[in-house]
Amino acid sequence: MKFNPVLDELGSHGVAAVQQRARDLRAAGERIIDFSIGDPREPTPEMIPKALIAAVPEVSQYPTTKGLPELRAAIADYIGRRFGVDVDPETQVMPTSGSKEAVFSTPLAFVDRDRNDLVTWATPGYPIYERGARLAGARGNPVRLTGDFDFRPEMVTEREWDESVMLWTCSPHNPAGTVMDRDTVAAFVERAAASETWLCADECYVDLYEGSKPASVLEFAGEGSRGVLSFLSLSKRSGMTGYRSGAVVGDPAAIARLAALRVATGTASAEFVQAAAIAAWSDDEHAAVRRAVFSDKRRVLKGAFEAAGLDVVGSEAGLYIWMRVDDDVAATATLLDHGVVVSPGRAFGAGGEGYIRLALVPTLDECAEAAEAVVRCLT
Repeated sequence: MKFNPVLDELGSHGVAAVQQRARDLRAAGERIIDFSIGDPREPTPEMIPKALIAAVPEVSQYPTTKGLPELRAAIADYIGRRFGVDVDPETQVMPTSGSKEAVFSTPLAFVDRDRNDLVTWATPGYPIYERGARLAGARGNPVRLTGDFDFRPEMVTEREWDESVMLWTCSPHNPAGTVMDRDTVAAFVERAAASETWLCADECYVDLYEGSKPASVLEFAGEGSRGVLSFLSLSKRSGMTGYRSGAVVGDPAAIARLAALRVATGTASAEFVQAAAIAAWSDDEHAAVRRAVFSDKRRVLKGAFEAAGLDVVGSEAGLYIWMRVDDDVAATATLLDHGVVVSPGRAFGAGGEGYIRLALVPTLDECAEAAEAVVRCLT
């Protein structure tokens, strides 16, 4: 029997072994504070499950790929409020079952194996960029980040731009928590247009910030958002990780192509989940409340680490603390022995060696407790 060898080449997610050890410790009765996965524990705002429950039908039927018109309109309204950009909900908005499946599947709509297409992303980064590209038959082009962990257009060579059918950006960045300034976002849009490269912006953390709001590629692409796609999520913004609800917004030709792909695969969000998503996209107050909670956690952890002389890099926004250590695997193992679960930086690709990532998911009190343990172990 035969299998796809790419799955073997990609291997399992780099955090899987850490999570298994944490599960074993819990099963043995050990107390664990888990920073490994970006799955916040604050309750989902009440109006969201209420909207879902009210929309559960007596007869369950297939949802449409394009989603409810009311949901597309709510997403378009959010884009207008958040970024000051008008998008057509009919042609420029595609609801998705979370951002992860959309990020993974998008290369299937753009990559031509026979052209030997290239897909470019920054490393360390979200592992799904590579997995989606490779399984679609593309050549992967991870561009290594160092120093300040900011991704810039000039870090991609002219040849790489010309050969890239797609390029991924991520701001606020996972795992480093860096934020692209407006000039950098604009430069990516301009450079991608020049080489006719689809600019795919992972903006699922765009509502988790300190001070200035992170920019979107939609703000610089002009009317019709030609050549760009913004990938958005309600997971962190609205505490809906388990609902699996997001959106892709941008170029109408790309959205049409993604719609055709999703019809072919039968991928669509349940309409009762879409009803919950309408409630979430239509309200900004709950997002502000959640943003303040994550800011408090970041302040507690980052403040304690910096006061102890530990080197926190980036970590300006998003959901993560990114910290330099001597050996990320050894540090992860040591912290796990003391009840604190973090992710080794190398799990996010080349360039992550020598760093650990902490997701801001435990409670504020747990963050304070864990910060003391981390300082004790690493200083």
